[in-house]
Amino acid sequence: MQSDPKLEVEERSLSAKVKLSYDLQRPGTTPAPLLIALHGYGASKRQMMREGRQMSPAPFAIAALQGFHQHIKEPKEPGGPLRFGFGWLTNFKPEESVMVHHQALLDLIDTLAAEGIADRQRVFLLGFSQSCALNYRFAFTHSDVLRGVVGICGGLPGDWEANHQYKKTNAAVFHLAGNQDEFYPPSRVSDFSERLGLRAKDVSFKSYDGGHDLGPEMRNDIYAWLENKSA
Repeated sequence: MQSDPKLEVEERSLSAKVKLSYDLQRPGTTPAPLLIALHGYGASKRQMMREGRQMSPAPFAIAALQGFHQHIKEPKEPGGPLRFGFGWLTNFKPEESVMVHHQALLDLIDTLAAEGIADRQRVFLLGFSQSCALNYRFAFTHSDVLRGVVGICGGLPGDWEANHQYKKTNAAVFHLAGNQDEFYPPSRVSDFSERLGLRAKDVSFKSYDGGHDLGPEMRNDIYAWLENKSA
């Protein structure tokens, strides 16, 4: 027996906890400055921890958080084992992904500070590609949480000028771009320094000879920038 087609169907929602994973490198001395490193689309926390270790001065604690949207990647070789990639955002209700991202960062900082691992006054957030704009959303929404934010080969929030939730911050900003980046070419990022300067006093922008990836010169400059800003 079919239900009455005249009866209305309600769309409802409920809140559920999401278990997120991260890798942590403890510093030799605590509490220490903290670098939270977020990977790009299709990568993982393991990959970003490798990058974070190359870019962080010795006193830093490093936390590599893994994206909460999982997908299957093609095996490296035909018939090989399945591989998995992770991302931060979906086109369906992206505002919900933004909320999860924000809460995950706040909880991570609270946890590591409470454990005495991280110095709450020296927290840095770094993102590559997809996580870059998300990190800027966090940095300028929670404007008193970070000491600095690093964006690599990524964009700005689409509502950067229009969203009044974004506040001015004393956090330093370092944006790095590749002059051959097919996703974020020079024509797209040329005004980023000026636009970021609308809400941040300390903005550095640098273009590198390369594509959509992290090169040795970028790693060296991030290392020096973190060392300087964490002092």
